[in-house]
Amino acid sequence: MSAQSSANALSGISLVPPVTSHEPEVRTAMRVRKRNGSFEPVDVNKIVRAVARCCVGLNEVDAMRVATKTISGLYDGTTTAELDRLSIQTAALLTAEDPEYSKLGARLLATYVDKEVANQEIHSFSQSIAMGQKNGLIDENMAGFVAANSRKLNSAIDRSGNDLFDFFGLRTLYDRYLLRHPKTRAVIETPQYFFLRIACGIYQRVPDALDFYRLISSLDYLPSSPTLFNAGTRRPQLSSCFLLDSPLDQLDAIYAKYTDVALLSKYAGGIGIAYHRVRSRGSLIRATNGKSSGIYAMAQNPGFVCSGGQSGRQAERGLLRLSGNLAR
Repeated sequence: MSAQSSANALSGISLVPPVTSHEPEVRTAMRVRKRNGSFEPVDVNKIVRAVARCCVGLNEVDAMRVATKTISGLYDGTTTAELDRLSIQTAALLTAEDPEYSKLGARLLATYVDKEVANQEIHSFSQSIAMGQKNGLIDENMAGFVAANSRKLNSAIDRSGNDLFDFFGLRTLYDRYLLRHPKTRAVIETPQYFFLRIACGIYQRVPDALDFYRLISSLDYLPSSPTLFNAGTRRPQLSSCFLLDSPLDQLDAIYAKYTDVALLSKYAGGIGIAYHRVRSRGSLIRATNGKSSGIYAMAQNPGFVCSGGQSGRQAERGLLRLSGNLAR
């Protein structure tokens, strides 16, 4: 091939590499996972609005301060429940700066509880009771009463009563008193459903139940813990205090008394025990030729059987008070 023909052959070939057009890499937006399991893009304005809605009337509260802290906790795939908990925690920590943040924390927590309940398709008081009865928590007679009067009872719920709580009061209610699903452990009642359940558990007439609901939801009066725990449930034990006679000064009688204490504490209630029949410290034990440790050593054991009552609802360990001269 001549030089001229070679040049002509190469003339149509570009020696400069072609410029390829690369499409810019597509970056997916940060997403949050909702309570129903679906995902949606992050919208920080939703976070700001959610906090701001709970700040109405709280003039000393900085909504943006709480919202900014919540936004700082965002990551791809974070759950809306996590963000809600961060807002609640932030407001609670700011309570030391101004008491109004305690009110804000309570309002945020009340909203969180509402979402937790609604996520189980519970949108009314009667549905909450039906769910409790289905899972073996609510007494059948109570469930029948509520079902028969569902319209009046459902319409009586006044959510504005939640604004009366401060944070630690509502947190205690959420952690220890509200009924929970036996498997998921999610609460199945809101604070106002809780109050109306108590009222219906005590009164089986609608007018009386509603009067009592308005009284306790206003926080002007509250029954004792056994009533709050058990009213309307399958074991409606409402008594607050139990007094037990002294056991005989025998090993089997002493441990039988421990059994009585454990069974009573299972469904709440304060317990008083007499020990006047038990020998004093230093007394001779003829069977072993040893000396008795006295009442104090024996009285320490009920503290172990009393703790963790209320079917795992994290009831507080009771105080054990000993009166009298234990050296005698």
